[in-house]
Amino acid sequence: METKEYIESGILELYVYGLLNETENEEVNTMAKNSPEIHAEIIAIEKAIIALSSSFSPFHSVANYEKIKAKLELKHAEVIQFEPNKNRSQYIGWAAAVLLLVGIGYQFNQLNQTATQVANTEIEKAKLEKEFNVLKLKNTANETSLAVVRDTKNTVVALGGQAVAPESSAKVYWNQDTKVVYIDAAGLPEPPEGMVYQVWALKLSPLPPTSIGLLEDFDANEQKLFAVNNANEAEAFGITLEPKGGSLTPTMEQLCTLGKV
Repeated sequence: METKEYIESGILELYVYGLLNETENEEVNTMAKNSPEIHAEIIAIEKAIIALSSSFSPFHSVANYEKIKAKLELKHAEVIQFEPNKNRSQYIGWAAAVLLLVGIGYQFNQLNQTATQVANTEIEKAKLEKEFNVLKLKNTANETSLAVVRDTKNTVVALGGQAVAPESSAKVYWNQDTKVVYIDAAGLPEPPEGMVYQVWALKLSPLPPTSIGLLEDFDANEQKLFAVNNANEAEAFGITLEPKGGSLTPTMEQLCTLGKV
């Protein structure tokens, strides 16, 4: 180590303060003997400390002053050569820690991306399943409608518009073997808010009409094909517009369609 670096290392101050061990003291002493500059620096440090002590304790006796000075006088011992710490293992450890953190960060980021992709896939899967179920329901409804229309055992009754709704129309598909009745209400406009279409089975003899069902959830039924109750021995069918929930007897002023079997 160069003399200048040795002086600037701070080991001489530790030597003067008596903070070095015996081996280090001996090495500093040897360096001081071999280098006038180091010896002069040690003397300068001692003087500075004595001067600093005097400034803080101006009223100490001469005896105390001499004691302090004696303690600071050199018992020149050698000092081990002081060099910067070059512990490679420490640096390697830090480097490994940094690389580990970088690796963990990368893996965490990849994990987040994977989790996001999985979540998006699950959302897309649920969306497709929902769309598939809707299409399945529509397909079932279409197949039902087609089967009703094509069933040759069905009696088809056309219902024409009446005075309150001359543009309205409907069809009744009545299978007298299975007693199943379907109403095709595609020719009816959507009922007003709070109202519902009600289907009636009628006989031409003076008997009261019989309600065989309500065409509920009209706007949600895309096919506008509704299954209603058995018509028994109906001779005609009519559809009226009634308050939501239906009526016990038809409101004739709201008779929208009517047709004979």
